[in-house]
Amino acid sequence: MESTSSSPAPTNGTAHTNGNGVLHDTLVEPSITFDTSIFRSYLLALLPPVLAASPIELESLFDDEFDERVSRFAGEGGGVIHVVKHKDESEDEAPPTYSYKLTSQLTYDSSHVETVAIIKRSPILDPTTPLAAQLHILNLFGGDETPYESLHAVVSCGVKPWFEAFVGARGGGKDGDSKMGIPMTKKKFAELELSLLHLQQNVEIPETHLTIHPVIQRAVEQARAAGTRPSISDIPSKLLNDSTFLNTLHGHVNQWIKSIQTVTKLSRDVSSGTASQEINFWLSLERALEGIEAQLRSEEVNMVMECLRNAKRFHATVSFIADTGLKDATDTVHKYNQLMKDFPLNELLSATDLEKIQEALILIFGHINRKLKLSPYPIRRALPLVEAISRDFNDQLLRVLTSHRLLYTPYETFERLLGQTMNIFRTWDDNIKEFTNVAREVTRKRSEKFIPIKVNPAHAKLQDRVRYLRDWRKQHEQLAVMTGPTKGLGTVSMEIGGMDMEAEVKEAYEVMKRIDVLDVSVEGSEIWVAAENAYNERVARVENQIIARLRDRLGTARNANEMFRVFSKFNALFVRPKIRGAIQEYQTQLIDSVKEDIKRLHDKFKTQYRFSEAYHMSQMRDLPPISGAIVWARQIDRQLQAYMKRVEDVLGKGWELYAEGQKLQSESAAFRKKLDTRPVYDAWLHDINRRDMGVNGRLFEIVRLRGGGFQLAVNFDPQIITLFKEVRNLLWQNFQVPHAITNMAKDAKRVYPHAVSLMETVRTYGQTLDLVENNKGIEWLVAEYRNEAQRMVGRGMNIRWDHFMNQYDSGRYVTSGDARDTRHIQFVREFASVVSILQDKTNNVIDLYKDITRAVEELSSCPYTTEAFTELLSKIQAAIDRLNLEGYANLEQWVAELDQRIEAILLRRLSHTIQLWCQEFDRVEDADGRREPPALRDITNKRRTDRADKRIKDERTAEVTLTLKPIVHEIRIQNQVIFLDPPIEYARQSWVKQLHDWLGVVCRLRRIQSSRYEIGLQMQGSITTEVTYTSLLTHFTDGSLEHPFSLIELKVQQLKEYVAKWLQFQSLWDLEAEYVFNRLGDSLAHWQQLLTEIKKARSTFDTSETQKSFGVCVIDYEQVQARVNAKYDAWQRDILSRFGIKLGNAMKEMHATILKARNDLEHQSIEGLVGAPRRF
Repeated sequence: MESTSSSPAPTNGTAHTNGNGVLHDTLVEPSITFDTSIFRSYLLALLPPVLAASPIELESLFDDEFDERVSRFAGEGGGVIHVVKHKDESEDEAPPTYSYKLTSQLTYDSSHVETVAIIKRSPILDPTTPLAAQLHILNLFGGDETPYESLHAVVSCGVKPWFEAFVGARGGGKDGDSKMGIPMTKKKFAELELSLLHLQQNVEIPETHLTIHPVIQRAVEQARAAGTRPSISDIPSKLLNDSTFLNTLHGHVNQWIKSIQTVTKLSRDVSSGTASQEINFWLSLERALEGIEAQLRSEEVNMVMECLRNAKRFHATVSFIADTGLKDATDTVHKYNQLMKDFPLNELLSATDLEKIQEALILIFGHINRKLKLSPYPIRRALPLVEAISRDFNDQLLRVLTSHRLLYTPYETFERLLGQTMNIFRTWDDNIKEFTNVAREVTRKRSEKFIPIKVNPAHAKLQDRVRYLRDWRKQHEQLAVMTGPTKGLGTVSMEIGGMDMEAEVKEAYEVMKRIDVLDVSVEGSEIWVAAENAYNERVARVENQIIARLRDRLGTARNANEMFRVFSKFNALFVRPKIRGAIQEYQTQLIDSVKEDIKRLHDKFKTQYRFSEAYHMSQMRDLPPISGAIVWARQIDRQLQAYMKRVEDVLGKGWELYAEGQKLQSESAAFRKKLDTRPVYDAWLHDINRRDMGVNGRLFEIVRLRGGGFQLAVNFDPQIITLFKEVRNLLWQNFQVPHAITNMAKDAKRVYPHAVSLMETVRTYGQTLDLVENNKGIEWLVAEYRNEAQRMVGRGMNIRWDHFMNQYDSGRYVTSGDARDTRHIQFVREFASVVSILQDKTNNVIDLYKDITRAVEELSSCPYTTEAFTELLSKIQAAIDRLNLEGYANLEQWVAELDQRIEAILLRRLSHTIQLWCQEFDRVEDADGRREPPALRDITNKRRTDRADKRIKDERTAEVTLTLKPIVHEIRIQNQVIFLDPPIEYARQSWVKQLHDWLGVVCRLRRIQSSRYEIGLQMQGSITTEVTYTSLLTHFTDGSLEHPFSLIELKVQQLKEYVAKWLQFQSLWDLEAEYVFNRLGDSLAHWQQLLTEIKKARSTFDTSETQKSFGVCVIDYEQVQARVNAKYDAWQRDILSRFGIKLGNAMKEMHATILKARNDLEHQSIEGLVGAPRRF
């Protein structure tokens, strides 16, 4: 191989450096020259046996250009090179000689005997690797025959099997193959194989070439070159009259007629070949005839005819077309090819699976049956054509089934494949029946000679074999399953007979696996029979073991149920006559068991349908009574048949011929007569005919209730509904219902949806009215919807059922715009809609009304706080807003009434609050006249506790939390002036404010409103509405509101009196001592009285306490107490001092007086007193 590079390159992947020392990684293909001597040696070793040539004969291959050709082939340019064996021309008697040539361009010639194609597997030949691993060798045979046979053999026996073997060995699933396009590739291979087969089978139509005289040919060519139309004027006149020239032309015409007739009279025996040969024959014949017609239309032929007509030789020209038979043949072929064109035979021949074969059969027969009515293709040819299709069908089916290796596949796959195959055979039979009908019809229409329309299918033997094979495999599989390890027969059999049944069955099956089960030839049938006999011998031993086990189990069965259980377990084996004969001795026991079962059926029937569980189930499933009874009786009948079939399955056919079986059969027959449902149906029919049933009258009716009053109802007989349900179910059960009753049921069925809708609507309407009646508070709100429903009822009172009946059929086809024809149906929908709206609105308003009522009730027990009241009123207002938003009527009046209820509750809360306030204000004071601070703290703590626990909502909470903060007034002295701080008027103002605050909890609440969503009312500023509950204060009829104010004034008066005592002490600073002394004078009695009063007055301030409590008010006199006490002491000292002086002076004066009197007495004479009596 020549190098493609002038400079040597480094090896692949070698790193080298440039001038700067920088490393570069380069990937350059190595330049290796291919040695042509290796290829020469290879050819000298390969070709002598392949081409049957000696090495000396092959020397012609190695010419001067050999090295160049081989180098080009070994390099990247060439992919294949051919060695051609060429037959040299020689005399007939001389032995043939051959020459050999090496070429890269392949051409075909009849002298080419054989060509060997040498194909590279890789782009470049590697001289270091053996050529055998790098080259494909393919023999292409030539010669006089067509290459179709050899190409077909290469594809069908080489390429296609190798591809399928690779795909099968890889083991890809069906889904994976589909994704990779493998099924499509298989189909293309099959189509290629089929196309080569068609080319091989084609009947060669001889090519017809009309001989043209050289003079005529030259004249036409000269006219074409001159650009003129050829005519006889282009031929010399001398020749036109030359008899020799004319005779030659006449002879050419006769040759034309003969050669054309060889084509037009060409035919083939349709029964001798394949269907594709017949189809291709007619298509090829049509192309050949079209070619002949094209030649006859040529200018050369026209000029020949003109020359003969010019010479008056009309006998050669007039009958030319008729003699050839071209027109008739062309018409016939065209008509036949209506059937042959687009014939879907390739779909069958290229089918790769059973589904494709079935689809192809449907396509083929659909094409034949359709085109045979149009094409005059003879029926006598169509029958062999169908038989040829049957042969192709048989071959294709065999090819597909054989590829699956049926006996090696699992039973599920085997059953699926043979089930599909039997389905394909049924498809063939169905299509053949249809083809036979079409053929007979066509024969009758064409008035052809009668021939028996019968197709002898080539696949009949295969069909029988497939059917037999399917049954045989089914029996074998049942036997294999019963002897498998899961059934427990294998281990038991080892104990009984010492034979492994499972292994025995498998070995018997291995005998069948070794043969071709689909070979239906004479030899194949003999092989099948021999293999089946060997299989049966092995299976017979297994059957003996099974019979022993079966009899053992039946002998140990304690009752009939266990016996039936054994039978059900081994039931699959009872198809084998040997096993079936071993169980006949247990007939009596099983017949007794069946008798018991039938007796239970008798008892079940005697309980009657109406008292059975089935009756209640039928009602739940909307089965009417008559149909339910018939279904119930038929169920019992089916159970009875099942028992009879059970006996037949176990005991075999003909069981009723035995004495016990005959008695059982007679009893069951008598019971089945009782189960006959015809009398039930006849009685129902008589009852329906006796009644006057129909759909008529008004839509609604008014029904009088037993307890008094009236009720709206739908005037529709429930029996009518039952009637059409009965008819529907009876028709399902194949009863022949009379036409009149069917029509009546159809009428009922037509109006049934409307009747049911009306009944449901009326029932809903009644329930809704009951709800409104039970919730009196909502009547005003739903009055508008209720009135609308009543208006709809008023409209419906004038409608009759006849209107629905008359308009039903026309209403189905009328446009929706025709409201007149559908107004009755529209009424039903509108009425249902109106009542539905009434129901929804009623349910909605009831929920809201309950929420409102609950909130209103909680107003009377909630904590007495603004937050609690506001929260409840907000809930009420939100519900009212929702009612307003949803458009309920009479909302304003309803809200006004609700507001009155709320006012009454709030008025009671106000009255109670005033009482609590008065009690708190007028609370009894302690024994010492003061409120202790701890008591206040306890009250405060109690109040906090109650606020934290808001779940306790009762009046007691309100009582505890209502407290009044005591006001502290301080008696002070400033600038020797005693005054009260703050003044008493502040106490009054504080108490009134606290009272107002407590009253304001209610009075300042926002009043509920009904028109918060009304824009018009908001825009009218002149209309003023009361937004709070302040006006409640004007609603007290007794003196409740005046009572707290009177208490306040009373308390103020008490304060004033007490404070006045303290203010009296102002005189201690205002009085002058001399003024007091002067006022007292010298009367000691006055002085003594003043001292006594001073002592009494001292008790006001001369105490250990510093304040005086009046309940809600405390007088603090701590500041003034000491100063008053000191001032008082000073006054008292002064007065005592002065009183002492006065008393001392008086005492002195009295002493002096007494002393003086004593002196005077002592100086008095005693004589006058002596002797006189002494009195004491």
